[in-house]
Amino acid sequence: MGSGKRGLITAAVTVVCAVTVLAAPGTAFAAPSPTPSPSTSASSPSTAVSNKDLEDVRKRLEKLYHAAAVATDQYNAAEEAAEKQSAEIVALAKRIVKGQERLAELKKQAGAAAAAQYRSGGLPDEAKLMLSDDPQAFLDGTGRVLQGQRATKGLLAEMTRIQQDLELYAKDASAQWKKLEAGRKAKAAAQKRIEKQIKAAEQLESRLEEEEKERLAELEKEAAYKAQTAWLNSGILEDIKGEASEQGRKAVEYATEQLGKPYEWGAEGPETYDCSGLTSQAWASAGQGIPRTSQEQWKQLKRIDIEDMRPGDLIIYNDDASHVAMYIGDGAIIHAPRPGRTVTVAGAGTMPILGVVRPDA
Repeated sequence: MGSGKRGLITAAVTVVCAVTVLAAPGTAFAAPSPTPSPSTSASSPSTAVSNKDLEDVRKRLEKLYHAAAVATDQYNAAEEAAEKQSAEIVALAKRIVKGQERLAELKKQAGAAAAAQYRSGGLPDEAKLMLSDDPQAFLDGTGRVLQGQRATKGLLAEMTRIQQDLELYAKDASAQWKKLEAGRKAKAAAQKRIEKQIKAAEQLESRLEEEEKERLAELEKEAAYKAQTAWLNSGILEDIKGEASEQGRKAVEYATEQLGKPYEWGAEGPETYDCSGLTSQAWASAGQGIPRTSQEQWKQLKRIDIEDMRPGDLIIYNDDASHVAMYIGDGAIIHAPRPGRTVTVAGAGTMPILGVVRPDA
């Protein structure tokens, strides 16, 4: 077990990580009370960063990582769209090849029919009847000719239809290529935005001394603790008594096994994850495919009242649905927070909740 995971389990109640928490609510999860942040004393150097300044840093970091999360969702959406468009192009290419093969076959048949007609000569039917030694045989042959003419018309009609289909497939393929190229540009732009925001955050943190980083971490814990406490004090857990479904249980088990693994934007495991990469893979492991991004999970999955929430459900955070976590019971979540962090257990109310969705509704 890595040091990040050991610290995680120490900070959170171990029971929320156990499978038994999935079926029956127990003690409500709350982050441990933060250690009081040291204040700048009169004897501190004049260059020391005050708690107020550190709080400003904390808020600035929060904004930078939030912007990175939004861009990550855009990157993931572009990647998912590119995969679908590539698959559609491949399918269209197969249809074009198949259509071309059928068209070549029909042209061969049409050529054979034209040759047969040429060999029969150009005399009108009346003349052929008069010159025939066996009028009945001629009439029988005429019936066969009429059948052949109808078959030829059908052959030509099919050729025309296939040619039209090929033109349509070509147009569709061209349109998909244009979308794919636009998606690549959107993906590249999102990647630049992600890297820019993360770099700015890292540079901001790098300017802090070790003692200041420790105080900043305490401020982050304190902010999370206050938010979680306020959420629990609302009495919300008194109404949340749902038990995990079989698929929900499996999804939570998967997410629990990823504890301590690093966050990496755009990652879907198995060694690193971003927030929606974790939730989508957890539910995939339970046999339920869901959208790749937190925004699409919010748009497409069934929405559930918080009071009806059960382990395995996904909590969507922020007004722009830029973050997602998995509810595991007792007021706790498992999520991949942000760059520089690992998959961890946290209080469900530590971030602004937009709503809850259920993959196996």
